[in-house]
Amino acid sequence: MELSDSQTKILKRLKVRGPQSIKILSKFMEQTTMGVRQHLADMESKGLVCQTEAKKQNRGRPLNLWKVSRRGHQRFRDGHESVALDLIVAATKLKGQEFLEELIYSRNQSIQENYRLKLQEAGTHLRNQIIRLAELRSDEGYMAEVRLLPDGWLLTENHCPIHAAAKQCTHFCKAELSCFQAVFDKKADIERVEHLLDGARRCTFKISPKNSNEMRHG
Repeated sequence: MELSDSQTKILKRLKVRGPQSIKILSKFMEQTTMGVRQHLADMESKGLVCQTEAKKQNRGRPLNLWKVSRRGHQRFRDGHESVALDLIVAATKLKGQEFLEELIYSRNQSIQENYRLKLQEAGTHLRNQIIRLAELRSDEGYMAEVRLLPDGWLLTENHCPIHAAAKQCTHFCKAELSCFQAVFDKKADIERVEHLLDGARRCTFKISPKNSNEMRHG
């Protein structure tokens, strides 16, 4: 299913930012509201986007927002997820859950070492290392971004390329958080504050520096 460059940009915007109004999308796209409306109508006919229930406003008529549909989310999925699911099921049947957990842990150790090396190249400041981690995660398909907070940072993953596998085996999510905590062990505390598997739109991690001086470099 082919999309124009503008439609692809709109779809990604809705994926990353969540439901948006036509007015906001028009400003982001630097296009007229009519032009954006036409793009959305075409994408709706393809089943990629849909409207939310109208939200009441303090003034004027209720506001309709646009969001990515279930079919639209599928365009962001990893093409090898069916293979991963088959392997998870097979490994569990042959060796059991403990073997699968050990397998994921072993993979996680390799990922940790790779992240440590890459983050060291980003310098010593925690901020730079967090930004580098987001870049690495984005390269892996997580559409990650970083936002500064008064007391730390938010690392947001707007897409999960292993979502289907994670639903089948939650050890992936536990390993992910464990990996982040290990990488920043001496510099920051990390907690998951939004979880896709709990019904959230995305996964988000709060990163709090152990040394308050780190925020001066944020």
